[in-house]
Amino acid sequence: MVAAQNVITDRKSVLSMAITVTVSAQKPPAPHGYISISRKKLLQNLEISAGARLNAWVDSMRASSPTHIKSTPSLAYDQGSWNLQHPSALEMFEQIIDASKGKQIVMFLDYDGTLSPIVEDPDRAFMSKKMRKTVRKVAKCFPTAIVSGRCRDKVYKFVKLAELYYAGSHGMDIKAPEKRSNSNRDSEPVRFQPASEFLPMIDEVYKQLVDTTKSTPGAKVENNKFCVSVHFRCVEEKKWSELAQQVRSVLKEYPKLRLTQGRKVLEIRPTIKWDKGKALEFLLESLGYANCNDFFPVYIGDDRTDEDAFKILRDRGQGFGILVSKFPRKQVHHILYKNPMR
Repeated sequence: MVAAQNVITDRKSVLSMAITVTVSAQKPPAPHGYISISRKKLLQNLEISAGARLNAWVDSMRASSPTHIKSTPSLAYDQGSWNLQHPSALEMFEQIIDASKGKQIVMFLDYDGTLSPIVEDPDRAFMSKKMRKTVRKVAKCFPTAIVSGRCRDKVYKFVKLAELYYAGSHGMDIKAPEKRSNSNRDSEPVRFQPASEFLPMIDEVYKQLVDTTKSTPGAKVENNKFCVSVHFRCVEEKKWSELAQQVRSVLKEYPKLRLTQGRKVLEIRPTIKWDKGKALEFLLESLGYANCNDFFPVYIGDDRTDEDAFKILRDRGQGFGILVSKFPRKQVHHILYKNPMR
């Protein structure tokens, strides 16, 4: 574990830099708003019929698009009310510092949309030199983990920092740094893959989805080892229903896999009870913080999948979750809200 022996001024400076860079460096989405569909409601819709299921998927795809806001009061949150409930992380920085005094800060960072901007080509989601420099400085002071839906190897190639913990595939592929700052330097690094048995199935589904969706212009299928991502950021909206039907035609043959929704992406994952929240808990346990109160976790993310981690922090009553978002969202758990600036 990385020990944080810095004086308060250094600790404060590094944490401030981390929060400022991550919540400020992202390119703002188009000047529209954002709506979200209740996960419970979505699951209920999925159980009604094939037609209703398809419609629910398309509605969820629309909800993930920041360009899809309606001006009607029933679909838009009151901005002022939202800001009162979820104040800016930067404006609350002194309170965060006060709450963390005397405790070991542990940093958890999403990748896409948090450390890197959301881009049309997911293979080009590069983080800036400034961001990499900031993350490196943070990792020198606090244990730091990247928690992403991406394949762990791909995230590592983007970040290129060996001193971090990496949790890829929504936490289903976890690896600690090769060299850890403790007395037992020769021990094997922490590795955890709770869905290993699904690897052949995931590969099979990936190949089928590549073949099935090739007729939809702009669709991109990505193999993230323990999950498959179907990106529709470059797909015309009129083709979304067709794409959802293609995904459904493949997924219906695999009852051990489930569909989840991210930002302009459909995620096919194993049905095991594992997500970014579970990954956060596993990493805290690996770091020795499972049953103690002298640590302070900070999780920064922008996606629906990060809400599982926000909920864990809320339930534990420890640390802070910080949402990187320009617009209010309905289904969020214990987050601090910040408008990205550029």
